Amino acid sequence: MLHITSLEDGLELFKALGSEIRVSIIRQLLANKGMNMNELAASLNITNGALTSHIKRLEDCGIISVSNESTGHGNEKRCSVHLDKILIEVEPESAYKNIYETDIKVGQYSDYQVCPTCGLATSEALIGEVDSTRYFSHPDRMKANILWFSRGFVEYIIPNFIPTSQKIDQIMISVELCSEAPGSNSVWPSDIHFYLNSTCLGYWTSPGDFGDERGLFTPNWWFRNWNQYGMLKLIVINNQGTFIDGLKISDVSLKQMKLDYRSPLKLKFAVPEDCAHVGGLTIFGSGFGNYNQDIKVSINYSPMNADNSDASEP
Repeated sequence: MLHITSLEDGLELFKALGSEIRVSIIRQLLANKGMNMNELAASLNITNGALTSHIKRLEDCGIISVSNESTGHGNEKRCSVHLDKILIEVEPESAYKNIYETDIKVGQYSDYQVCPTCGLATSEALIGEVDSTRYFSHPDRMKANILWFSRGFVEYIIPNFIPTSQKIDQIMISVELCSEAPGSNSVWPSDIHFYLNSTCLGYWTSPGDFGDERGLFTPNWWFRNWNQYGMLKLIVINNQGTFIDGLKISDVSLKQMKLDYRSPLKLKFAVPEDCAHVGGLTIFGSGFGNYNQDIKVSINYSPMNADNSDASEP
């Protein structure tokens, strides 16, 4: 997912999409799950030279990626679309002036309960043995850049360092996720649930566990028949409810939680064993997948009203 926070930031993207030939390029790449430059030029009946400028425009906007693939005749450039959605914020974020941001490493969970198939890895090597849950308590798990399990949960403590006497108005969580199938399977649905302080915010159904091509940042040592990348999801909890990629998934809101600078914040990702699609969970961090990021958290805050303040506070 590509998240554009203002219309001004999206100008180059809008220009790139304002071309029939570039829209056709995207459609061809999606239909064929990627193509090399020669195949793409032939399918569109244009020259490679003409195609190159269009590809660069789409690549600069983050819509497609270009990588080198080895063939019997040398290297060829392969183009792929890695976006599943483009989220554009039309309304300005001026209502939220104060922001606290933090990143959480994938292995920095505070609690867990997982079932095989499962495992963890840094960007350099596996941590312990795969399908052995005891390694989820290994000290090296703090360095993990990817983790996966078939059902269960991992829970993280979100650092709450907003200033004193402030209340929380919105929490945004950005994370790359997919299902967990043995090996990989692009059609392997999983109902991934999200919790804040043990309150279920809702769930998102991951369509599969993607291994059709190597993730942009997945290291070369990673096994080719294992999952390679996920989908970037944006979870937003505010006073209106809970949203994923701009779509409301529940009425659970911060208004009912009444969170402030003193509140503990516990974020849980879970695949319950009684949900409709028990397809597991993979969480990608920096050094894996298509987005090279850890779990990103942004907290918007504002001064507490006098009637919300604690009289015992100095």
